[in-house]
Amino acid sequence: MADKIATRDAYGKALLALGAENQKVVVLDADLSKSTKTADFAKKYPERFFNMGIAESNLLGTAAGLATTGKIPFASTFAIFAVGRAFEQIRNSIAYPKLNVKIAATHAGISVGEDGGSHQAIEDVGIMRAVPNMVVLVPADGEETRQVILAAAEYKGPVYIRMGRLALPALFGEDYHFEIGKANVLKDGTDVAIMANGMMVSMALEAAAQLAAEGISVGVVNVASVKPLDEETIVQVAKQTRAVVTAEEHNIIGGLGSAVAEVLSEKLPTPIVRVGLKDTFGESGRPQELLEKFGLTKENLVDAVREVLAKKG
Repeated sequence: MADKIATRDAYGKALLALGAENQKVVVLDADLSKSTKTADFAKKYPERFFNMGIAESNLLGTAAGLATTGKIPFASTFAIFAVGRAFEQIRNSIAYPKLNVKIAATHAGISVGEDGGSHQAIEDVGIMRAVPNMVVLVPADGEETRQVILAAAEYKGPVYIRMGRLALPALFGEDYHFEIGKANVLKDGTDVAIMANGMMVSMALEAAAQLAAEGISVGVVNVASVKPLDEETIVQVAKQTRAVVTAEEHNIIGGLGSAVAEVLSEKLPTPIVRVGLKDTFGESGRPQELLEKFGLTKENLVDAVREVLAKKG
């Protein structure tokens, strides 16, 4: 496995490979190609790259237009701008007609760091989940990002892909298989299950290892596909453990925690603790300091497991 890599970097590499394989792939950016890592695609395939400038509504509207001609557009900018500044185009021009546009957003979550609360998208998954026809994917490492990009290109319809700035540990090898609508059980457990995505997956595995030393059996489920959600696996794992912790670098309102809680409340009422931002904006600071301040660490997951076990009785 490779060393740590940011999901945005893995996205840039995946785009290059995809561009060679599929001539229908085009890439659009909102004057952030060095940061979103679409610059390499632009250099190699200049005739298939479009810098739309700092005009996000135009970015997504143009992507919609390209999709109507049979192209497969990947439109990139920071998550806060993609979702926040171009929501009308996403809703009415892309999702409503179910056009084949891939919104590949980077710099999501508080791990963006010093850019501060105005640039830290902590509600994007919730917003995109609520849009009909939209697929929402949150990869956990470089290899999963590569496979997410390939799966998104194959899927016919709108996809929102959430990526980050921070380098993440490698979790998967090429033998791993990502599938839209499927969750992956990375570790079986009998006492509690942590269901996580993005950067929180590696922390969940670390927390599970620590708790195993204390005799607590913790399962870990990677839920990269937030929508469609793998309800069958979620219910099956909850039946085994009768206690669930969710973990995400996102507001606990509207994101993965909400999605899992919705399923379990209807199909298998289960004690649950949601780890994420507690309905608050981020702030400027170093990524690790922010993760500690806002409760997104391995230690917070360990505490959440103890909390849900107490609820379980």
